Amino acid sequence: MENTNSKKKMKLWKKITLGIVGTILGVLVILTITVFAVWHNELNSISSIKLIAKADEENKSAPVYSIEYKGNYYFDKFIEQGGASSDSELINFIVKNITKGIIPINIGLSDIGCSSFTVQTAEGHHLFGRNYDFDTTTAMIVHTKPTDGRYESYSSVDTQFLGLKKGAYIDGILNKFITLAAPYAPLDGINSEGVSCGIYMSYQGSKTTENGDTRNVATNQMTEKPDITSTTLLRLILDKAANVEEAIELAKSYDMHDSANTSFHYMVADATGASAILEYVPENGNSQNDNDGTNRVLKVYRNNDDSAIGENEAKDKFQYITNFLVTPGYYESDTEKAGFDRYNAIRNKLNPDGTNPEGIIANEQVALDTLQMVGRRKWDKEQGESDSNGITVWSVLYDLTAKKVTWVNNEKFGKEVFTFQL
Repeated sequence: MENTNSKKKMKLWKKITLGIVGTILGVLVILTITVFAVWHNELNSISSIKLIAKADEENKSAPVYSIEYKGNYYFDKFIEQGGASSDSELINFIVKNITKGIIPINIGLSDIGCSSFTVQTAEGHHLFGRNYDFDTTTAMIVHTKPTDGRYESYSSVDTQFLGLKKGAYIDGILNKFITLAAPYAPLDGINSEGVSCGIYMSYQGSKTTENGDTRNVATNQMTEKPDITSTTLLRLILDKAANVEEAIELAKSYDMHDSANTSFHYMVADATGASAILEYVPENGNSQNDNDGTNRVLKVYRNNDDSAIGENEAKDKFQYITNFLVTPGYYESDTEKAGFDRYNAIRNKLNPDGTNPEGIIANEQVALDTLQMVGRRKWDKEQGESDSNGITVWSVLYDLTAKKVTWVNNEKFGKEVFTFQL
């Protein structure tokens, strides 16, 4: 009898154990299905992250990553809600929609120095070149391919502006989830229509903070228009603009709120050879009284209509930009213009004697050589000067005709060069 009872008890425990295991497995299956249903685009995006260049201590360069972003990253929803009027509003939107309120994210920009220009090759390819000058920081090349009528694009992102540790490897699931905010923080890029754009420090105004620091004054327009921040304007252009004029109209449709309490200007170009510089300046102001970001208006200088900037600009059909405003009359003297030396060097390289107003070069190598010429390491060494932005983190050449990206890591021309094709 005792053996019979023992067997019954064992069978009962087996049933209970199997029931518990089955319940746990069922819950795990449900959780797995739920997580995949909610996060499948995000998880697929994270799984696509690749390390394409390791850190190089000798070169003071950080790692470089690429990501293939899956899904539509809620940008239409962002636009439909009226955009964002501050970094904090943008962060709240990203945390709520992309990380489902679980993972904190930071978005911001700092004092960056940059150069850009447009040119045309002898074969008729229109190019947009850009140097991103800063210090040691981890970069990410972001490929987005939304399926809701927006354009495919490649863009360059500095991951420290997502809140990741500057210059570090992107390890751990938490840090990888943070990179899901990358589509909202492009510093330059190209879309499948051959439209390219970039953002550049403009060092406008001078404001003393509560702790005694002196900061530039951010553009902070306050009209009835919907709101946009610095990098989300670039995302809007990459996603929605088929040419320069559409990009300009998009910019005109929003109130600009510069990120990180500092100021920026922008350049955009397309596959037809059109380009424009976009600046936010006081209607009748100058560098001496530009301390109220709410008083600024958008000024547009097209490559075929920019004679107001200067004599050389009036002749040249290509454009170039560094870190000072090209708006005429803004400065009292050229000594106030940040990056004026690099600005002139680019022009002199591409049109040295004034006989090449179209900016036609033999091939894309000439454009890469121009980027290398004004790279921070080479430039500072040859000019015998130093700058807080002592590194060119990346140089990128966008072929707007062929929809091709040539991306150079940390001035390693001919050594660490990556190409991508739309």
